[in-house]
Amino acid sequence: MSALIRQIVWGLALGIISFIALTLSYFFVFPSLQLSDLWKKELMDIPFIVFSFSFSVVLGLVFGTVSGVYWRKQFEAVDAWLFQLAEGQKPEIDANQAVTEVSSISSRIGTLHKQITEKAMLSQRLATEKAEEKESRIQEIISQERNRLARELHDSVSQQLFAASMLMSAINETKAPADDRESKQLKMVEEMIHQSQLEMRALLLHLRPVALKGKCLQEGIEELLLELKQKVTMEIKWKVEPFPLDKGVEDHLFRILQESVSNTLRHSKANQLEVLLIERDDNVIMRVVDDGIGFNVKEAKAGSYGLQNMHERAGEIGGTLKIVSVEKKGTRLEVKVPILHAGGEDHD
Repeated sequence: MSALIRQIVWGLALGIISFIALTLSYFFVFPSLQLSDLWKKELMDIPFIVFSFSFSVVLGLVFGTVSGVYWRKQFEAVDAWLFQLAEGQKPEIDANQAVTEVSSISSRIGTLHKQITEKAMLSQRLATEKAEEKESRIQEIISQERNRLARELHDSVSQQLFAASMLMSAINETKAPADDRESKQLKMVEEMIHQSQLEMRALLLHLRPVALKGKCLQEGIEELLLELKQKVTMEIKWKVEPFPLDKGVEDHLFRILQESVSNTLRHSKANQLEVLLIERDDNVIMRVVDDGIGFNVKEAKAGSYGLQNMHERAGEIGGTLKIVSVEKKGTRLEVKVPILHAGGEDHD
């Protein structure tokens, strides 16, 4: 039974009870009054007993209907609040409720929504922390595996290539030039071994962790180039000025440098490599120059993931990357990144 019908029934019952009470009060006040007298007396040409009964019933029905409509609205409001709560929405509760009971319910629903929201935020935070912890653990495992592969390649394949290179070099130096064809083939084998060494060093450079790991950019560049200088025959020069940079900018510039040096080792056949890192006019400039065979920049950019990756990294830190390459004369890569000072403060 709905609240409206229930209140109408209660109103009708109240009207009948009121009629009975009114009739009995007449007999109590006027003991000599007979029931027939109430039928004979008229009000607006209607027998008094009929009029009082009709009036009581109508009044009870009106009261029941009004109260039923009112309570139905109150229950509908509570139902709407619970529906919004179930849907994850904030219940639209009127703080000034006329009925104390409904006001208490609305207060409890508001408190329940606050608790649900806080628990949802806690669950999301825990999920985020768990995902970050998992991602960090995966990255650590990947870094360890990359280091392991780099060590194994350096201790086995790289050492074997170095030994083969030394052996071929010794054979070519001691062998009498009796057969030009055989000498050319041996020289070609030596060059292939040398190129394989460069490819291996470039691969080891990729396998190394790309993060600076507590070092500033300048320290990372010097350490990388010093280690490289001990392993390759090309002449390596660098000029690195000391100045502070944001960690994100340093990481991206270091990764661009690694990619550029790797490409130089693998493809340029260069004899000289120069690296420059300076600050000019609130811009950090990193330049990598080699004297190798060069390449067609437009064709290489369309098909090279490495070049695209370097351009994307430069764009992510608000910088620009330009590559100028002339065939048989070398390649120059330049990254320019603006240095942004917080609050517009002057940079000392």
